[in-house]
Amino acid sequence: MSSLRFARSALRARPSAFRVPLQRRGYAEAVNDKIKLSLTLPHQTIFKSTGVVQVNIPAESGEMGVLANHVPSIEQLKPGLVEVVEEGGASKKFFLSGGFAVVQPDSQLSINAVEGYPLEDFSAEAVRSQIAEAQKIASGSGSEQDIAEAKIELEVLETLQAHLK
Repeated sequence: MSSLRFARSALRARPSAFRVPLQRRGYAEAVNDKIKLSLTLPHQTIFKSTGVVQVNIPAESGEMGVLANHVPSIEQLKPGLVEVVEEGGASKKFFLSGGFAVVQPDSQLSINAVEGYPLEDFSAEAVRSQIAEAQKIASGSGSEQDIAEAKIELEVLETLQAHLK
């Protein structure tokens, strides 16, 4: 029996054990609520707040805005900009190399990334220099691993450069 059939038969056997109450919301309800955001790296938390109005994330499925009472989900993040909009309209921007965002039912958003920094910490000139170095390695005759790593580095750096302009 396939694992999917087993799961279906278990669901039919005890449907009440797997039911989750439906949550409905309208736009007006979402505007008044706030998001509890935690933006963490393996070694530290770089941002934590309970007064966030909206968070824009670079999901693999496309750019995504998260408001309070968002549908629970797990999103894989591609390299890109996370924009945090706080009460009063102030905005903070962080560049992440990738990671995961977990939206929970109680307006909690956890963003976990391997690397992430405030956007203002980057120098456009330093990024251009690193892109030139990575391009040399990616188009050179180095080892297969060095070329693959350089191509990944180029993807991240070019995305960062686009946000610094």
